Amino acid sequence: MMLPLLVALIVLSVTTAGKATGAVLHQPHPLDPLSAVELTAVRDAVLASPLISNRPISFHYVGLDEPDKADVLSHTSSSSHRRALVIARAGGQSHEFRVDVTSAPTPSIISHAIHRGAGFPRFTGEEQAAAGALPATYPPFVESLRRRGLNVSDVGCGVFSMGWFGGSAKARLTKMQCFVTGTETANFYARPLEGVTLVVDLDRMAIVGYRDRVVLPVPKAEGTDYRADKVGPPFTGPAAAPGVVVQPEGSGVHIDGRIVRWANWEFHVGFDMRAGTVISLASVHDADAGQRRSVLYRGFVSEVFVPYMDPEEEWYFHTFMDAGEYGLGVSTFPLQPGSDCPANAAYMDGYYADADGKPVKANNVVCIFERYAGDVAWRHTEVNVPGGLTEVRPDVTLVVRTVVTVGNYDYTLDWEFKTAGSIKCVASLSGILEMKATTYTHVDQINPDPHGTLLAANTIGVYHDHFITYHLDLDVDGTKNSFVKNTITPKRNTGNPATGGAATPRRSYWTAHREVAETEADGQVNVNGGAPPADLLFVNPNKRTKVGNEVGYRLVPTGATAVSPLSDDDYPQRRASYTKKQVWVTPYDKSEKWVSGLYAEQSTGDDGLAAWSARNRKIKGEDIVLWYTIGLHHVPCQEDFPVMPTMSGALELRPFNFFERNPLITRRPPGDVNFQNCSCHI
Repeated sequence: MMLPLLVALIVLSVTTAGKATGAVLHQPHPLDPLSAVELTAVRDAVLASPLISNRPISFHYVGLDEPDKADVLSHTSSSSHRRALVIARAGGQSHEFRVDVTSAPTPSIISHAIHRGAGFPRFTGEEQAAAGALPATYPPFVESLRRRGLNVSDVGCGVFSMGWFGGSAKARLTKMQCFVTGTETANFYARPLEGVTLVVDLDRMAIVGYRDRVVLPVPKAEGTDYRADKVGPPFTGPAAAPGVVVQPEGSGVHIDGRIVRWANWEFHVGFDMRAGTVISLASVHDADAGQRRSVLYRGFVSEVFVPYMDPEEEWYFHTFMDAGEYGLGVSTFPLQPGSDCPANAAYMDGYYADADGKPVKANNVVCIFERYAGDVAWRHTEVNVPGGLTEVRPDVTLVVRTVVTVGNYDYTLDWEFKTAGSIKCVASLSGILEMKATTYTHVDQINPDPHGTLLAANTIGVYHDHFITYHLDLDVDGTKNSFVKNTITPKRNTGNPATGGAATPRRSYWTAHREVAETEADGQVNVNGGAPPADLLFVNPNKRTKVGNEVGYRLVPTGATAVSPLSDDDYPQRRASYTKKQVWVTPYDKSEKWVSGLYAEQSTGDDGLAAWSARNRKIKGEDIVLWYTIGLHHVPCQEDFPVMPTMSGALELRPFNFFERNPLITRRPPGDVNFQNCSCHI
């Protein structure tokens, strides 16, 4: 859910340990996000265009219209020729512009189209704020507050996407719901004004529907605050001993513009107002081969789908698509040094385009740091040699972190790079639950199903799901890849070597059955159902190791593998039908970026991953894309109140016959560390 926020299209510059280094002057990389100068040029071009006769114009998306992949990979994409994609609203229509930012003498419109299909662009922060001001002067709402003993000054209202429940949406409508605010607590989410729902036409900016269905007590503010000065001092319970990050030889991270080099990794860090952080052109250096080898062309979070499980009037439409309806990039806020990120972090600042198209600076929205967590990269102890031996190599990880706050929920989104060649995507959830007011004060009173957990008197935390879907355009040592499923197959020992058996007392064993996916239908996997494959591999059939194995990367789900249990004919499920399986594989198409479709707000499911994949295109030996969904069913508990501890899910991409041997075998053992001349950031 969402209360008014500012829009953010981030363009990155670098700071180190919280200190700005100033703008980095360099030739733009083809995948760099638009700069403040470019954003201004795009705005000027759109506003000057005669293609829109209606005014005002509202900018809902401004982002890089990325060059063709082949041009980027062949280094023929000129950084002096950059384009922008703009989605704007004017006169009740959604306009799509492609703008040549660098054309002389002024930026020019390359193409223009009007979207006439289902769905609308994301909400802007400015229109959310404008909608939030409407109820205060709406007489039926003022009367509802009077009946509850409240004043207009006691309440704040936010925009809630209304989803799609059949038919064709002609108007750009949204619902609004409200909370009791004030100085008693910062946690207004715990004090919902239950029973009241408004409908707002965002283009007309007017209330067009209102319902006050039921009067329920507003939960008390006591015990709901989470601010340090409200819960302490004195603070209770043991505290962890404070620590510092010490790097006596300095940081191993090198940042040039938006190119990051660390250990054996090199990659590009971008940002998008819808996706947030974008990782591109990730390649790993193979010391044995003496060359850098590609792994990931482009990766980002494509959607975060959060459906709630209460079918009642005030809740049934709570089926949020956070990226497509609100924007992950625009929901990214400054990271807190020492808390969100350790003392050795480097930070990236940026600029964003507001609803008027003007660039505004945002600070510290991405951090990059080396993590020393006491993990082991590899080890072995051997007693069967003279004197015995132990060989250990410590593990170090490079983390690229963004925190996205979409209304009540905070998502910490990490990209972790390992020297062993793996990439791990971790999504961690914290923040505040969506809560429902109720008459219940004890679980013994509950009847019928409350659709959630009683957390405190008059307060229910509603059941819900989180589905975080990643778009991962893998280029494993090249663009032509295949998707392979190795399934564990039990075998009976027949005693006959001719059939794979052996003349031994062993009665059973298992083997791996290899299946290469031919088409998109073969590329869909529920890792929980039936006999799930032991290995999900992305291989390059044209590249082999010295002993003949196809080079590849293995997909490793790491917990949080829930899929949606909703009925296929339920409207939210039709919009997010991709949540029935964690894994989808499609052929690369530059236009297929958003799993929920380009226009996700009030979308119908006709433009999105499931619809594209229904074409059942060829994926064997092609340029293919992995779509992976981290899924969590959330049954709230009292420990989630008033603010929830972090819970996480992840996926990992690990080398599988990619290297000739363990790439860390020649890694230098750690020696004695001299701390005399180091500095510590505390």
